[in-house]
Amino acid sequence: MKLDEVQQAAQEQFARRSHRYGHGHILENVEDVRAAIEPLQLAPGSRVLDVATGAGHTGLFLASLGHEVTLTDIAAPMLERAKEAATRRGLKVQTRQHPAEQFPYADASFDLVTCRVAPHHFSSPESFIRETARVLKRGGHFLLIDGSVEDGQPEAEEWLHAVEKLRDPSHHRFLTPRAWSRLCEGAGLKVLKTTLTQFKQPDLNWYFETAATLPENRKKVLALIAHAPQSARDLFRLGEEDGNIVWWWQRLTLVARKQ
Repeated sequence: MKLDEVQQAAQEQFARRSHRYGHGHILENVEDVRAAIEPLQLAPGSRVLDVATGAGHTGLFLASLGHEVTLTDIAAPMLERAKEAATRRGLKVQTRQHPAEQFPYADASFDLVTCRVAPHHFSSPESFIRETARVLKRGGHFLLIDGSVEDGQPEAEEWLHAVEKLRDPSHHRFLTPRAWSRLCEGAGLKVLKTTLTQFKQPDLNWYFETAATLPENRKKVLALIAHAPQSARDLFRLGEEDGNIVWWWQRLTLVARKQ
């Protein structure tokens, strides 16, 4: 499995920090996934591919609904965490290690492809979407949930990119709803819904600890926050609560269907 520099950075980061993503992590709450798939009315036993599964929260939820789920990740320790969680919950899943930009599956293999709070680490979102479209059956669905920045906010987007790159160097880029929609439409996926919701982040120190942010980078992030442009302050609702720096992440939920 030959990886590019961005993929290598993601693999190393999440292999090293896999213990931070299991029980008690904010992604353990899968109500966003439940709400997104409810209207899709998936048939029992649907084949599901959960890309960049991390600790498996999304895929294991779908397995608990009776679907046939394959969990994939670029980092083997993450898959081990997911398998341990599946065993604890009495769930049967398959696991495969591979990058998000290249899938080892036949065309038209899955009824649903999901990817949650991971695509900002991908070296080629275009390749990821192209592969997603390829392995989906006709009429199959794609669910993407990830951090984003609303369209038409380039200054705030650039500021957030600088913050994220310092906090976790394996971060690549957030895409706007319009950018994701264009990639989907170009690959033959009809976008059914894009929704941006505000998602309150825990205090900044928790975020630093999750990514093991280097001390010098923490100082640079704090400087960026102190001198944040007004567009970023307004969009992300930067502020303090009980002495902690808090902000509101924009989370995109996109649902598409293969034509």
